[in-house]
Amino acid sequence: MERLRAGDVRALARAISLVEDGDAIAAELLAACRAGRKRALRIGVTGPPGAGKSTLVDQMVRWLRADGPQGDGKRVGVIAVDPSSPYTGGALLGDRIRMQGFAGDDGVFIRSMASRGVMGGLARGVEDICAVMEAAGRETILIETVGVGQDEVEVVRVADVTVLVLVPGMGDEVQSLKAGVMEVADVFVVNKADREGADRLEGELRGESERSVVRTVALSGEGVAELMGVVMGVVRGFSGVTKSPMSQMRDMGHPLALDHLGVAVRSLAGARGFYEALGLVVEGEERIEHEQVRVAMLGLEGSRIELLEATAEDSVIGRFVAKRGEGLHHVAIRVAAVDAMFERLKADGVRLVSDAVKIGAGGHRYFFVHPASTGGVLVEIVGESA
Repeated sequence: MERLRAGDVRALARAISLVEDGDAIAAELLAACRAGRKRALRIGVTGPPGAGKSTLVDQMVRWLRADGPQGDGKRVGVIAVDPSSPYTGGALLGDRIRMQGFAGDDGVFIRSMASRGVMGGLARGVEDICAVMEAAGRETILIETVGVGQDEVEVVRVADVTVLVLVPGMGDEVQSLKAGVMEVADVFVVNKADREGADRLEGELRGESERSVVRTVALSGEGVAELMGVVMGVVRGFSGVTKSPMSQMRDMGHPLALDHLGVAVRSLAGARGFYEALGLVVEGEERIEHEQVRVAMLGLEGSRIELLEATAEDSVIGRFVAKRGEGLHHVAIRVAAVDAMFERLKADGVRLVSDAVKIGAGGHRYFFVHPASTGGVLVEIVGESA
């Protein structure tokens, strides 16, 4: 740990190996790494195979390492998750063939990991390896996923900001991504933007989402400075010390209470029977047109259960049920001043799903906080009625 905290690259490599392999001292080592560490800025880079993720990550590292007012010579860690060999279980692509321009730069540490069959684009232990890199003083960590398609969303649970890399000519692949990773990415990149079809792809992305769209040519570095400027804008307010939105709310002196649990179901009629058998009473059903959902509220002492049935297959709840089945969709926290909470969390760099406070069931005003800022759970902040 002394060598690791001093920035010794060999100690860092050895520590990661111990943690990745589940060595007997891994738990003790991780506890020591997490004690008093300064959390790094974590940038996830995801997208389908062939999109140029590795080349783009190379350019992003160069930007971060550059001395000056932008990159300012940041100490960078890179975690590159690769497909696994069916024979050895190891990574098919190793760091020996990627980013060789940093071979003599101790300010850049690159680790290739095998996915080992884990779905979601990451490998087990990525969060732990981030902790080890942070203990070694890495200020920014780039996490490149394996590139498996629309289900590659696990990166949002680890990263502070997620970049989705796409290329012209993908056709129906973009459509297939809409029900998965496109919903959780913070920044869209049209890479290989010198190719035919880049304008069309950019227009489609801008029409589908309000998120930023940046054009790059990773081979030449074109557009990378703009991309990093957008990324840093998304994480504006990042201080190196992560506080959950709930902690920030308490710091603001706002009373907090559990308002309801949102449960996605295929049918309100089919689901409410169980809760009514428990003795819960349906307070009312309502259709929320802008969310394309029907809602039934069942009263509990001090809180409620909200059943959510999609009215359209392509709605948020419709896609959720189609992909994951029925189940808990979100947790709702009640606050006294929802507008002030929205502005404060936005100013503090907390990642929000909603672009404004909206009106929902019962006339209550609400907005959503992204799972990346809450420990993996979609959180709804509910305020007073309109």
